[in-house]
Amino acid sequence: MTILECKNLTKEYYSGENVVKAVDNANLTFEQGEFTAITGPSGSGKSTLLHLLSSLENPTSGEVIYNGESLKKYNDNQLSILRRRRFGFVFQAYNLVQELTGMENILLPVMLDKKKPDEGYIEKLVDVLGIADRLSHLPSAMSGGQQQRIAIARALANKPAILFADEPTGNLDGKSGREVLSLLKYVSAEFGITLILVTHDLGVAEQADRVLTMRDGVCKN
Repeated sequence: MTILECKNLTKEYYSGENVVKAVDNANLTFEQGEFTAITGPSGSGKSTLLHLLSSLENPTSGEVIYNGESLKKYNDNQLSILRRRRFGFVFQAYNLVQELTGMENILLPVMLDKKKPDEGYIEKLVDVLGIADRLSHLPSAMSGGQQQRIAIARALANKPAILFADEPTGNLDGKSGREVLSLLKYVSAEFGITLILVTHDLGVAEQADRVLTMRDGVCKN
C-alpha cells in the first residue's frame, strides 16, 4: 500500500539572477514498510527532497500526498501535528536536549503531545536498541552511537508511520554506523514503519529495499 507520494515536486532557490533547482520535478511513491535509500553526491538535492517529503520545507511547486491526502490542505499547525504524531526524524546531529536524561529525551515527543507513554512499547524499543543502561545518563556521558540510539528511540516513541533519516551514520565510526543502520532496518521491519534514508554511503544504500539516486536535483530509480 502506498503511504507517501509526490507529484511534480520542485524546489527552486535563487542565487543572484540564477535559479537553482534543488529538486526538479520528482514523481515518487513509497510503500508502507518499505526501506528506501536516497543517495547521490553532496549538493545533489537529496536532503532537500527529504525535507520536502517530510513537510519540513514547502515546495516551490508540486505536492506531497500522505495516506491519500495532499499536504497542501494542511495549515502550519496541522503539519506540525502530523510531523509530531506520524513522522519520526533522525539526523546526522543527534539533537538531544543536553539537560535531559536518555529516557527524558525519548519521552519528549510523547510529553509534547500531552499523551501518556505506552510503557510496554517504550520498554520494547529500549530493549531492541540496547540502551537500558543509558536511560539515566545525560547525553554528555554517552558515546556517539549511544546518543544516536537514544535519538532513534525518541523518533519512534510516538509510533510514527514514516521514519525519515538524514545521514544517520554520518557522525559515527564504521562499527557504530553499521550497528545503527542494522537497528534502523530492524525496528522499521519490527514495527512496520516506512524508512526513508538519505546517505552518500553506497554501503549503507545497498542495504535498502530500493535505492533512489539524485544528481543535480533529478531523482531516478
